[in-house]
Amino acid sequence: MTVPPGRRERKKAATRQKIAGTALRLFLERGYDAVGIRDVAAEADVAVTTVFSHFASKEALVFEQDAGFEQRLTQAVAHRGPHEPLLPALRREIHALVRHCTADSAAPLWRMIGESAALRQYEESMRLRHAQSLATAIAAGLGLAQPTTACRTIARFVIDAYSLAREAADPQAAVDEIFSMIEAAWAVARPCTESSR
Repeated sequence: MTVPPGRRERKKAATRQKIAGTALRLFLERGYDAVGIRDVAAEADVAVTTVFSHFASKEALVFEQDAGFEQRLTQAVAHRGPHEPLLPALRREIHALVRHCTADSAAPLWRMIGESAALRQYEESMRLRHAQSLATAIAAGLGLAQPTTACRTIARFVIDAYSLAREAADPQAAVDEIFSMIEAAWAVARPCTESSR
């Protein structure tokens, strides 16, 4: 049974959301480079230290859902049914994430990211971190103490599937096409992974 968050946690989450929403609005209105942390703090009516207590950097304000994205992927592995294969669970989650990120309302955000070298670099480091977390979850799901090369490779493919599909003319069809290739690679790599247990 999930315990609902307490008042303090709800207040903290609301402050975080207010800061992120304010930052995104300012970035889209004025341009990412034209807005500083002090501008965000002033507009959100919080101290600069409060902004930094919720977000490690200015770039992190743009990728406010970073932790949730990573958690969704690792939970797709950890919380799948006892007999549900790994890749269909991940395919389903990537489909959902791509649907969310290709909504018309997300287009200005992705345009802004594409125009900023700092944001593109941050996104790349975020993707590497997500791939590492996913590889660890895959290894744990297989009963391995450490991620093997196969686990790390499949995790990178899955993370790249999200990025590639998001940019495709037909994102959902792209997810299926990419996952067909991932499944073929996993069919080859899986026996090696199982033998390393």
